[in-house]
Amino acid sequence: MARIGFIGLGNMGGGMAANLAKAGHDVRAFDLSGDALARAKATGCLPVADAAEAAEGAQAVVTMLPAGAHVAQIYADALFDAVDTGAVLIDCSTIDVDTARQVAEAARAKGLQAVDAPVSGGIAAANAGALTFMVGGSPAAFARAAPFLKDMGKAVIHAGANGAGQAAKMCNNMLLGASMIATCEAFALAEKLGLDAQTFYDISSVSSGQCWSMTSYCPVAGVGPETPADRGFQGGFAAALMLKDLRLAMQAAAGAGADTPMGARAAELYARFVEDGHAATDFSGIIQTLR
Repeated sequence: MARIGFIGLGNMGGGMAANLAKAGHDVRAFDLSGDALARAKATGCLPVADAAEAAEGAQAVVTMLPAGAHVAQIYADALFDAVDTGAVLIDCSTIDVDTARQVAEAARAKGLQAVDAPVSGGIAAANAGALTFMVGGSPAAFARAAPFLKDMGKAVIHAGANGAGQAAKMCNNMLLGASMIATCEAFALAEKLGLDAQTFYDISSVSSGQCWSMTSYCPVAGVGPETPADRGFQGGFAAALMLKDLRLAMQAAAGAGADTPMGARAAELYARFVEDGHAATDFSGIIQTLR
């Protein structure tokens, strides 16, 4: 087992760090929140005073932070001077492709291996160790990072060079955001046409309209597997986070000269949803604006 530094113990990071500890690793954990540190300690992690202390002597350092600016700052101000040369840096945050590539290049200049490894699956999967990791980095860096990622997830996929993991994540979540809105529209229309929601689900879930947003994350309470819709749209994947991912996708699309009209419209609708006070509401709760 290895010593692992873990920085960022929020809704996702807390469960991920706990699974590394459960796998037998010596996890040195840091977060600005005292409550998060206390929860990490209760799951077998060792809380430390700062990011540099978490990184000292670690074979791997995992970061799970809100945005690219935070990742770049932690790498420059704490990690590069604290980690051993043989360590692998694993950033699981969802950030822009350019920052992911820049921090990886800076790591290489320091003689370190680094990967971007954003996740899919949400809080429940983070807690259950069932995340999907999309990994960008060299084959050698991926080989170093993969065993640690497997202790936190069900699937670890090498997407390509540094930045490819972030590219895969933003494309995936753009598709998810747009398909969830379409799913919500379909259920709202079925309701207005007098079609029972369960009956529509039974038909569409085995027809050409079937999609993950319907069969695994249905936005209607009491239909399909249990989802945030059954809990008043609490928990799950916050609309503010979906908006963040859509904006990253739109930023990338602009830089690449890609035409993404459905992604752009999804970003507009989620921006309005968040502005109306639903930042913490699960992203499937956007159905409430269509009823």
